[in-house]
Amino acid sequence: MTEIPHLDQLLHEMNSLDASDLHVVVSLPPVFRVHGDLHLTHHPVLNAQNTKELIYEILSQVHIKEIEEKFDADLAYQLGDTARFRVNVYTTQRGLQAVLRRIPIKVKGLDELFAPPIIKSICDFRQGLVLVTGPTGSGKSTTLAAAIDYINQRRDVHIITIEDPLEFVHDDIKAHITHREVGLHTESFRAALRAAGRQDADVLLIGEMRDLESMSLAISSAELGLLVFATLHTNSAPKSVDRIIDAFPADQQPHVRAMLSESLKAVVAQQLLRRKGGRGRVAAFEVLVSTPALGNVIREGKSEQIYSLMQTGKQLGMQTMDDSLGSLIKKGMVDPKEAFFVAHDKDTFKKLYLDNKAPV
Repeated sequence: MTEIPHLDQLLHEMNSLDASDLHVVVSLPPVFRVHGDLHLTHHPVLNAQNTKELIYEILSQVHIKEIEEKFDADLAYQLGDTARFRVNVYTTQRGLQAVLRRIPIKVKGLDELFAPPIIKSICDFRQGLVLVTGPTGSGKSTTLAAAIDYINQRRDVHIITIEDPLEFVHDDIKAHITHREVGLHTESFRAALRAAGRQDADVLLIGEMRDLESMSLAISSAELGLLVFATLHTNSAPKSVDRIIDAFPADQQPHVRAMLSESLKAVVAQQLLRRKGGRGRVAAFEVLVSTPALGNVIREGKSEQIYSLMQTGKQLGMQTMDDSLGSLIKKGMVDPKEAFFVAHDKDTFKKLYLDNKAPV
């Protein structure tokens, strides 16, 4: 019988296939996600014991204790100089399982991601809050890494990244970059955000705004003169604004609206789609940029008007998700049927790109 490979062997195989994720689960062979689709490997089916043994190959005693006490753990693992991996280990009815996401060592630039030019202008902002949003697996971390790389190559600033776990690692070029991993270098996002004000930071990257306090500290940091990049799991600019405001108690929301109307400088919402022909994936970007009209809309609680602001703000670099999808279709990069499923105004999108025929 074929032997179970070591985890490093699977990760090397994953690199060679350009897979984005490895699933190590009980009752299946190791599974790769390649260009958006899951594929069973030729390796033997895993049982509870050898699944656990595979996962334990990369766990420290700290992470083993965390799993024993809290039933799951997040960590980063580096495979020599070829790639890093974001790892989530979790307990199930079948036993211990894990998903490993590949993080390339080389950071892709904004041009390589086909990001709209306005994102470079956003990176030139000196202060304010910039949200990069999208569902899990939409490429938010890759876009943020490209933004930090753009700043790193152009500005003499101090950048602090706060992540759980630490993903992309940047060498100092023009900027000085301090990487902090929650649980390893700082107790929590809240503790790291509080400390950043005493660490002479110019730019902050927050891996995820997870709770009310981290949202409040991010907004306050932006108000105090820092450029703050943060992520949210929302799929549009209007929903991102609502998500932050709704996280606060009702009696605090008018004050938060006032703060956010001043501090929010841009929202970049993205979706990842298969490239036409099936080889690789490409991101579609929705972009909202701060204007006096946006500030008024946020203060007055009329987020339903944000979509029309993006439609009329194209000369400022704004674009809706459907604008971006249409551009990718016209360039021959994505199939209209693929784009349809993430379009916001599906009726209009269908008329424009599918000849009034529902996708199959």
